[in-house]
Amino acid sequence: MLPKFTLPVLAIIGFSFGVFTVVHSNQPTPIAQPIAQPADSPYPVFIAGAGIIEAQSQNISIGTPLAGIVETVAVTVGDKVAAGQILFKIDAREALAEVAVRKANVERAKALLAETQAMLVNSQTLLHLVEAITDKRAISTEEVDRRRNAYLINKAQLDSAKAQVLQNKAELLAAQTTLERLTVRAPVSGEVLQLNVRAGEFAPAGITNQPLLMLGDLEQLHVRVDIDENDAWRFRKTGKAIAYMRGNRTFKTDLVLAYVEPFVIPKKSLTGDSTERVDTRVLQALYRFDRTAIPAYVGQQMDVFIEVPADKTATGKGSGA
Repeated sequence: MLPKFTLPVLAIIGFSFGVFTVVHSNQPTPIAQPIAQPADSPYPVFIAGAGIIEAQSQNISIGTPLAGIVETVAVTVGDKVAAGQILFKIDAREALAEVAVRKANVERAKALLAETQAMLVNSQTLLHLVEAITDKRAISTEEVDRRRNAYLINKAQLDSAKAQVLQNKAELLAAQTTLERLTVRAPVSGEVLQLNVRAGEFAPAGITNQPLLMLGDLEQLHVRVDIDENDAWRFRKTGKAIAYMRGNRTFKTDLVLAYVEPFVIPKKSLTGDSTERVDTRVLQALYRFDRTAIPAYVGQQMDVFIEVPADKTATGKGSGA
């Protein structure tokens, strides 16, 4: 048997543990400190907006006008390419065969044209012979008409043969154009930002969810800033602007306005945060900065502050898009 004090002691211990648990569970949870302090505006009155870095030429998504198996890829990520340089090639065996057929058709049409020209010369000569006879009794009218009709027929055949040559040359040019389109070239000078295609893979034509290759001119970087439509009227092109690197506000750079897209569009989610408002529209302003000023990469986010004039209708610290 258990001692008579065992149950009261266990009860007291359980009660004490319950009280301890309740007391400590009601303690406020300490607020987690941010990994990096948010950026502060250096301007007394400002517009704050989220910005995303892109290439000076914008980020160009490269595709192929004709679908097919990729034969070769001539570049890698980070390569600098010149305008017109080959990026990748699509299997062109079928197109090459079509070009060969079209070339043969052109040569055949040229041979037919030469034959028709010879026939026309022959019929013209025979016609001149009968027309040169002064004594009409030496040849019948029927023979004269037959030779004249033969000349006219050969003349029409010559025009048809010439048209056939032109048609076959046009078909050859179309086949050569198709062959050329299977070689994808750089539309501008820039740097390969992303490569999503490899030799042996099937490259679909048209718009794809993921570009086959992304290209951009990185001689100078741009920041695309979303300005909330409620702040668009406060925006001034002459206002100063500064950008802070997201995650480390010690990296900052002054911005120079490149241009403003004068079309207000629905806002796209940049951060993916559930608290970010996307049920609004934004005016997009693009600012440029020296890529050597901060260690920035295309696609990176920045906190941008734009100075606005302080007047009676524009008061307060500012707001963000």
